[in-house]
This record gives sequence, C-alpha cells and structure tokens, in this order.
Amino acid sequence: MGCGGSSRKKAQEINKKLKKPEAWTHAQPLTEAQLKKMRDEFWDTAPYYGGKKEIWDALRAAAESDLKFAQTIVDSAGIVVTSADMTTCYDERGAKYELPKFVLSEPINLNRDS
Repeated sequence: MGCGGSSRKKAQEINKKLKKPEAWTHAQPLTEAQLKKMRDEFWDTAPYYGGKKEIWDALRAAAESDLKFAQTIVDSAGIVVTSADMTTCYDERGAKYELPKFVLSEPINLNRDS
C-alpha cells in the first residue's frame, strides 16, 4: 500500500539534473555523415533490445535537444536519469536504457563535412 507514490518520490530523488557529456574521442575520426548514420542505426535498433518504444522516442528527442528542453522531456516521460549525461536511464517500471556517447554528443575528432 502506497508503493506507487513512494517509488515515484524515490525516483525523483535519484533523478539527476542533466549535464553535457564529457568530451570523448572516437577510435577513428568520423565525418558528420558517418556520425549521423551511426546515430540513425542505434535509434532504429534500440527498441528491439528491450524497454518501451515511447521511452526510446523520448530519449532520442532529449538527446537531440538542448539541455533545458531535454530535462523537460525526461521529466515529462517519467524517465529516471542515473547518470547526468543520460548514458544510463530507467523507466518507471525499472527497465534500463543505455545510451552510447555518440548519440549524446559529437566526438572531439569529428571531421566536419565541407
């Protein structure tokens, strides 16, 4: 009795305020087109590894938004962010969602297309 409310309150206490991911370097320099392809492939296949499609969609929207809007998206979707850079998140049922850095930010060694 009272589980739902207390677990939601507990989730809000755990939830971290989002911050920009730390700088990172890909093994090989990537072009913007290669990075976009990697991101599209990840988002297209992610729902098949578990979790809810709606949560994956919200995570994609958050990953592609500025920090303030991303925070609004995860809060509205009930996503529990346990790593402030969004690499590890959970939905309200406890399903885990892991996001690779390449969908959250650009690598230092990104080759900008001319």
